[in-house]
Amino acid sequence: MTFDVHQLDVFVLVGAVVTLAAILAVRLSAGVGLPSLLFYLFIGVLLGEGGPFGIQFDDAQLAHALGFGALAVILAEGGLTTDWRQMRSSVRLGMSLATVGVAVSVAVVAVGAHYLLGLPWELAILLGAICSPTDAAAVFSVLRALPLPKRLTGALEAESGLNDAPTVVLVGIISTGAVGESGLLETGGIIVFELLAGGLVGAACGFAGAWVMRRVALPSSGLYPLAVLCLAFTAYGAASALHASGFAAIYVAALILGNSELPHRVATRSFAEGVAWLAQIGLFVMLGLLLSPSRIDLDTVVQALVTGLVLTLVARPLSVLVSSVVQPMAPRDLAFISWAGLRGAVPIVLATIPLSEGVEGADDLFDIVFVMVVVYTLLTGPTLPWVARRLRVARRSQPRGLDVEAAPLDRIAADLLQVTIAPSSKMHGVEVGELRLPQGASVSLVIRSGEVIVPERRTVLRHGDDLLVVTPRKLREATEARMRQVSESGRLALWLGDPSRRDKD
Repeated sequence: MTFDVHQLDVFVLVGAVVTLAAILAVRLSAGVGLPSLLFYLFIGVLLGEGGPFGIQFDDAQLAHALGFGALAVILAEGGLTTDWRQMRSSVRLGMSLATVGVAVSVAVVAVGAHYLLGLPWELAILLGAICSPTDAAAVFSVLRALPLPKRLTGALEAESGLNDAPTVVLVGIISTGAVGESGLLETGGIIVFELLAGGLVGAACGFAGAWVMRRVALPSSGLYPLAVLCLAFTAYGAASALHASGFAAIYVAALILGNSELPHRVATRSFAEGVAWLAQIGLFVMLGLLLSPSRIDLDTVVQALVTGLVLTLVARPLSVLVSSVVQPMAPRDLAFISWAGLRGAVPIVLATIPLSEGVEGADDLFDIVFVMVVVYTLLTGPTLPWVARRLRVARRSQPRGLDVEAAPLDRIAADLLQVTIAPSSKMHGVEVGELRLPQGASVSLVIRSGEVIVPERRTVLRHGDDLLVVTPRKLREATEARMRQVSESGRLALWLGDPSRRDKD
């Protein structure tokens, strides 16, 4: 099959129109309270064989490969934009949910699918493994818009970032028939090895990459986001080459890179968010194309509804309860975590693995998972704010008080920080001299309403000001920490101490 310039022109036109429509759907979905993934899936179905455009796409192996690539991008963005300080207190529960919780959920759904739906054990276990992981894209996009305490967001983000790895291994082993040869004990050992080895590879690439990025001065700020994403994908590729989990590796590497003091962090995170949105759009549209609406009948819908009920009302609550042994929480917190087990692209992508391996009944399995994801996304996503209020786990929204961007001044071993004072910052009304920055760091310029001010010690800072702060590289972390203290506590921050240490919820 050839691909000429004319086909390229058509591809670019259609691709640009579809992508623009999907981007506009983000705003529409926010306005009506529905997750954007449903709009992307609907666009894919419209473009597919059952829609007016009639595009034929039934290559399960290509969908499997592209789906894994998109998931890797989404996990990289999740790691780069996750605040480790907020996730740290709940990481034990998150890891327990991603391992023990997944095992419990797989077992419960498999038993339900076998006895309630009459599926053979192989397909029942496959269905349990496919449906059990939460979706990183859904969790990162939905939960970060809710005013939730750190203990909840940290646990859910850690779970969604790590639970892809064991389920991918399990679904792959079952689909290839290797579980019958290996046995349950050896299969469990393979999953543990891939998780641990992937995490170690990710940590090595993350710390090494952060060390390099702090010491290299690239000629353009636009190269830094590309370099950071390449480092994260290096972890993915290296782990996969060692037969370890690439998903665990890329998430851990991105988490380390995102929480390191790197140049142009804000630009890097913004770029990663844009790339992740593009990956989500392409992924969901492709999965919509893969669906054959003519195969969806009443039996498929009933099976999907029953599977979703077992998963939502039995498997998820039980898995959360068992996982919480490592980090007990209040019943209302556990209830919210149970309801917030958002499913999205991950189960549908996992359903392409048995499709690509030619497992008997894989087409029906894909249709069941697709319908279940759509129905329960419609049920769970829009109701999360209401559930958070009813369980009294929501808190008042606390917008960021300070945005800090950094650029290296390599020749003088210093960094230039651009600090924006947000409307919620208590730095408003503080004099420059009252900042008490580490010795050697100084505020060089204040930009206010387009006017450039050379500050003195008595210059009063205001909301909306942009500050240019020069700091020796070795004092950069201390300078940023001091400015965040003042932003959160005002001029009394020196005596109140670090507020980040006082907020442990």
